[in-house]
Formats: sequence, structure tokens, C-alpha cells
Amino acid sequence: MSYLTTGNQYLTVNQQDIAYRELSKGKSDLPLVMLVHLAATMDNWDPKLIDLLAAEQHVILLDLPGVGASQGKVAKTIPGMAEQAIDIIKALGYEKINLLGLSMGGMVAQEVVRAQADLVNRLILVGTGPRAGLGIDQVTKTTFNYMFKAGLEGVDPKRFIFYNHDEEGKRDAEEVLNRLTSRSKAYADKDMAVPSFLQQLRAIKRWGKAEADDLAFISQPTLIVNGDKDMMVATENSYDMHRKIANSQLIIYPNAGHGSLFQYADQFAKDLLDFLAD
Repeated sequence: MSYLTTGNQYLTVNQQDIAYRELSKGKSDLPLVMLVHLAATMDNWDPKLIDLLAAEQHVILLDLPGVGASQGKVAKTIPGMAEQAIDIIKALGYEKINLLGLSMGGMVAQEVVRAQADLVNRLILVGTGPRAGLGIDQVTKTTFNYMFKAGLEGVDPKRFIFYNHDEEGKRDAEEVLNRLTSRSKAYADKDMAVPSFLQQLRAIKRWGKAEADDLAFISQPTLIVNGDKDMMVATENSYDMHRKIANSQLIIYPNAGHGSLFQYADQFAKDLLDFLAD
């Protein structure tokens, strides 16, 4: 089954209907749970990448409360989002998972480990940074700057948030965005609500202004991935996390930005599958 024709499923968690998608159940010993970025629903995962991963992994994608088709409200803090994710994972029946977080999802993933370390077998942090990391408290300003630039040019904001601002970056963005927009309405998630987006921004800002973190609580094998020029969550944060997390590997893709995992979908899938099989 292709991700483009994978629709939402629902389960009730804390008296709220939560939307999720599941592919290749039973394909791997542990499911790979994936937490998406700011202002995103499950439709914002690159279908090419998800299909590559689902060829060898049981993959689960979530809309946290208040996001997409999930009921409820976006948590006011990143740790609050982590508690929501833990409740959903347990409601799905899993006591051990591999966990991938992209951008804001990577912040939530760190807090999942802090709250319940024994839930996570292996951790993958993509295009993200540690609490109080470089520039994280400026994500709101950065986001609106790029949204304004995209509005002037009549393009999706991800063109400038996720990809380099040169011609090569434009081509990379168009390839991925064309894949994202190829999903039919019959299999589409609900759009992100503006109040939920603004709540996420406030949560990220709080997390960015909180006390700096030494990440000593992360002992799992951890894969850290980014592009060499992430203009949303500075690439320096990936190097910082690698220094702080003892059992970590670092991959930096060249001529890439915040969306490196989509730009390098084939290579990233290989690297991630190798990491999970190690």
C-alpha cells in the first residue's frame, strides 16, 4: 500500500478521537513512530520517504491533539505534547518503539525520552535542536519572515523554510512539494487550524527560552540528521546534540536545509534503515 492511498484511522485517547496512519504492521519487531514538524499534519510527510521506510518497517504517524483530524487542543508546552504522544502510543498498545521526530517533532521526541525513557528503543532527531538551543526562541520570527517571503512570491512557505534559496533549492522544493500535493482528497487529512499553529509557536518559544539542557537523560542509540544549511533550526544545534548525546551518530547532508530528509529521501531512508537494523 502506498502512503498516498493510506487514509486516517482513529482511536479514542483521553476521551478524544485521535487520527493516525499505520503502514506495514508486523514488518519490523518494533514500530517506527514519527512526529511531524510545526504547522503540519500527516499529509506533510513525503509519500516517497514513507513508502521507502514502510518497505522494511512498521510505520506509525500521528496527529497530536488539536492537529489535523485529531480532536482536543494543542498542548501549551513541548513536554505537554510529549505526554500526549505517550498516551497515544500506549493506547495503540505499544510499550517499546523506535521514535523519529522532525523539527518540532524532534523537540517533542526528546521530551518523550525525558518523561519515559524505557518507551524508546532508538531515537532519530532530524532538523531539530536541544532545549534552549541556538535560535530556537526565534522560530516564530523566522517562520513569519519566510511565510511573508513565500506570500510575495506566491509559493508554499516550505519552499523557503525547508530548502536552500538558490535555483537548486527551488528545484528540490518543487520535487517534494509536487509529491505532497499528489494526495487525493479521498485520503487527505484535515488542514492545520490557525489557532493550533499559533499555540505550537508559543510552545516552541517557551522551550527555546527554558533552561539549557545537557541531554544526559538520552542514553538510547540516537541518529541525528540535518542539512548543512538549516535556516529554520540552525545546523549548529545538530552538532551540539551530537556532542551531548554519548551514544549518537551524526549525518549532515550537503547543499541541504531543514528538509534534508525529503531532499535526500533515498539516502536518508537507507541511512535510517541501516541505523534501525544495526
